[in-house]
Amino acid sequence: MKVIQHSAQTLQTALVSDHQGLAKVYREYTKEERRLLEEGFHPGEPGSLFQPITVHSDSDWIPAHPEEPQDFESFYRDHYRKTPNASHNTIYIQTIGSFGEAGVQTDQYVEWLRQYSQAFFYGLSVKLLPAVTVAETGCSFRVNSNTHNLQILTGDLLRFLGNKKPKDAFCIVGITMIDLYPKDSWNFVFGQASLSMGMGVFSFARYDDSFYSRNYAGRLRKRLQLKQGDYSVFDRYYTPPISSTPLLRSCKTMTHEIGHMFGIRHCQWLNCIMQGSNHLEESDRRPLDFCPICLRKLQVSVGFKIGERYKALLYWMEEDQRQTPRAGEAVAHQSELYLPKPTGAFHASKLWLCRCLDILEKR
Repeated sequence: MKVIQHSAQTLQTALVSDHQGLAKVYREYTKEERRLLEEGFHPGEPGSLFQPITVHSDSDWIPAHPEEPQDFESFYRDHYRKTPNASHNTIYIQTIGSFGEAGVQTDQYVEWLRQYSQAFFYGLSVKLLPAVTVAETGCSFRVNSNTHNLQILTGDLLRFLGNKKPKDAFCIVGITMIDLYPKDSWNFVFGQASLSMGMGVFSFARYDDSFYSRNYAGRLRKRLQLKQGDYSVFDRYYTPPISSTPLLRSCKTMTHEIGHMFGIRHCQWLNCIMQGSNHLEESDRRPLDFCPICLRKLQVSVGFKIGERYKALLYWMEEDQRQTPRAGEAVAHQSELYLPKPTGAFHASKLWLCRCLDILEKR
């Protein structure tokens, strides 16, 4: 295992900048906000909020995909990055295909993702578009010859999203529980995006722990003669059960990919949600939130108060506990059925947010 350790001076320059004007803007943060951000200058020390990046093998993202690091100044001066404005200030989420048994459970899962994204990109509106079937996208599809599961073509989905993108959209993201492929020569892809067009499509199919096992319920047990345009093969096709770990992984993927829409590149400074990942194990090592450098990039784009954003994220993680029905309490309608939010996998992140708020609220 290799630890990527930058000096305190390098991290300070990446966050604050040597440019006098940008350094002056940095000083507009409160003393408490600066104290929080500057916790990142000494990653890995006892009690530190932030950790250095660890590379566990040559198959990890950084050795496999060499990239130029993006500090705050290079982000700020990027003429191609997109910033929300009064006319384009909404993130739209488009679900594609089934997210489980139709009804309350599916609706609730997608609503949890929307609410989490609303807290994460605090200050922007996040809206769900009406769900569509695979057939409605008109996409091509195939059976993967290795994993024997159904896959849908990303390019066709991006064209569909481009036609669906509302006028006030900052970006539109398609999410699906069906595996994806970008072209015939590729085995699969977790997602694909067009940052210039402000749209992307991402799959959560491989976040099921049993995906790679021979017993995976999404593996087709017999050879199918697929006919393009006949989408009946997707009727009642398997989708993973809703549990805490897939919800955590889904939140990570959504926020990482939407982060790219702001022009935030893969992080190479500290352990961060914006790190690239080549495989599920590496993705699981990423934290749920930004390092200080990437946090400043988003904050300057949206304009939120750091503490208010952290409170919104903490509220999302704790909200379900506040709304638990009392023993014996009945619910009147199916739409009001109580579905506990499975946030067990978020426990470490919840404790981390509390520590951040302790710093921000200390007077």
